[in-house]
Amino acid sequence: MKISRSWQPVAASVVLALVGSTAITTSAETGSGNREWVGTWAAAVTHGNAAGSTNAGLNNQSVRLNIRTSIGGDQLRVRLTNIYGEQAVAIGAATIARPNKATPELSDIDPATVRTLTFNGGSATATMNKGAELLSDPVDLKLNPLEELLVSVYFPTPTGPTTFHSTTNHHNFVGPTNLTAEAGGAGYTLTRTCCWFFVSGVDVQTKKAPGSIVVLADSLGDGNGSTFNGNNRWPDQLAERLNQAWGKKAPGILNASLAGSRLNHEGNEPGAGGFPGFNELGVNGLARVNEDVFGQTGVKTVITDLGINDIWMSNDSADAIIASLRQINAQAKEKGLRSIVATLAPYEGTGAPGVWTPEKDATRNAVNAYLRSSDEFDGLIDFDAILRDPTHPSRLLPAYDSGDHIHPNDAGYQAVANAIDLKLLK
Repeated sequence: MKISRSWQPVAASVVLALVGSTAITTSAETGSGNREWVGTWAAAVTHGNAAGSTNAGLNNQSVRLNIRTSIGGDQLRVRLTNIYGEQAVAIGAATIARPNKATPELSDIDPATVRTLTFNGGSATATMNKGAELLSDPVDLKLNPLEELLVSVYFPTPTGPTTFHSTTNHHNFVGPTNLTAEAGGAGYTLTRTCCWFFVSGVDVQTKKAPGSIVVLADSLGDGNGSTFNGNNRWPDQLAERLNQAWGKKAPGILNASLAGSRLNHEGNEPGAGGFPGFNELGVNGLARVNEDVFGQTGVKTVITDLGINDIWMSNDSADAIIASLRQINAQAKEKGLRSIVATLAPYEGTGAPGVWTPEKDATRNAVNAYLRSSDEFDGLIDFDAILRDPTHPSRLLPAYDSGDHIHPNDAGYQAVANAIDLKLLK
């Protein structure tokens, strides 16, 4: 994963109305019958880092955050989160809108699509308690699959350290005062290459979608190495493939990846090659499951791709990694979810001395051999076989290498999405 620091290498693996328009309507009021809420977009979140803007937080500032949905629906709702916050956080205003495709600025929104987010039955303001989440009222904005949206939120008073997702692989924007309804983005004076602040999910209401699929992964799920602002992470490309193959019956894809995530270690723990550790890498994988998997809307399936960072950062044994993967699988099945696991991709050639060693590669191969032979999981995606160089199996195929020898490029992520047997996701 790519951390927003100079250190290399980095680990592998947000009464609704149209402006001036009508009041909110609920599904009961519209006679929606058996419509259900399903997740269309999600982000795993972490505590602000020990220093910098994510620690300082926001004060009398607005954020405008770019996201892309996976499935469409008749209404939507937005989930805000303060789960890692150290105090209550005031929401002064919030909107959601489509981008303005008529301008080149990624911060511009289409004024005809602006919707005010309300909470608790029509209030335009709200408070997120410390450690709590906040769900918006339903929003009358009909979505097609794979649409981009911009979520704008105004924080009128100091937030303290943020709850955020770092590796967005997309530009996001920060500006002074309440800019949530501004169609033009000029007031957002700071362009960030990271950070979905305090936003963790978007749900849609639909009769069609058969639930959602959660990707519990590290930087390969976060899309490190893919084209910036391109939405070319493999979960994005899988969503495209599913929508093409299944149409309105495609499930939502909820990308709960965290670059640098480890199964058995905290994100701020240091690692090999002088890696210092950061809060943005999140808590250990088993501690993530309740929030990032079981807490998602309409989840039916989880795809787990974790373990490579435990190898290169922490030199964990194959047994320790396998035990944690088995535990995630057992807990998923106890919740009635379909559980799919991915093998660990190669990474020789990356980083400082000690990041990759023959012994660590033997650990990776031992984990993969177990996963290929196990009948405990409901399915396997063989990232290793898809991405490795057949002539040098401990390395990425050069055509799929983003250049850091650990993260795929767009073609590599497309190869992963194309290789997934869609029958596993039924």
